[in-house]
Amino acid sequence: MKFITASATLVLSALLFSTGCHTVPQTGRSALHLVPNDQLTSMSAAQFGQLKQETPISRDLTYNAMLRRVGDRIAYVADPDMPNAQWEFVVFEDDSQINAFAMPGGKVAVYTGIFKVAKTEDDLAIVVGHEVAHVAAGHGNERVSHQLLAAGGALALDIGTSDMDSGDRQLLMAAYGAGATVGVILPYSRFHESEADEIGLMYAAKAGYDPRAAICFWDRMAAQSQGAPPEFLSTHPSGATRARKLQELMPKAMEAYRNR
Repeated sequence: MKFITASATLVLSALLFSTGCHTVPQTGRSALHLVPNDQLTSMSAAQFGQLKQETPISRDLTYNAMLRRVGDRIAYVADPDMPNAQWEFVVFEDDSQINAFAMPGGKVAVYTGIFKVAKTEDDLAIVVGHEVAHVAAGHGNERVSHQLLAAGGALALDIGTSDMDSGDRQLLMAAYGAGATVGVILPYSRFHESEADEIGLMYAAKAGYDPRAAICFWDRMAAQSQGAPPEFLSTHPSGATRARKLQELMPKAMEAYRNR
């Protein structure tokens, strides 16, 4: 009875939370957002400020100028999707990190290591477009929302199985955790990466960067991550999956590139 009651409460909560739906720009997909965007933006600004204090910022004039040019052009075409964004593009000094990330509200960082793979401004536009797309699509809010629902499910299961044998209960909780991660959280992470590829490719093309650079760029990135886990246990799609989807999107991106 406890389990049924807790489950019913969780379902009801999920239905109430469903009022917090967000339409993803460019794709039109409906996404669940349970956290106020201004709250996430405020938290992200504070975290980004702390990161700038704790991590060396690159003084390389070439890298900084390149990111500023590309970032400004990508932000300009993304502005209709995020009119209130406070864009900030920062190059952090760390050659060992071939990485970039974006935070809600418009904070975008690239590490100097990315320039080992991003050889041209077209390449960098693929990176920046992808990261800006994560922000515009609200993927951060959606990930937090899914984690909140998963935590709610775990709490309901914990309450509902309190009278079970401790060994059986631990097995059930472990199975739930694995199922939530592999069955929900990781697939959504991979979906977000694919969606960011799609939106980011269009941003890059509309900003005047050749979208065909994406194929070779992601091939080089894949070569940097040999030994990665299988796709079903990874937060990113495999190189082959990514390349196939980009090829499917390329005619639309090329049309946007030519008609900008």
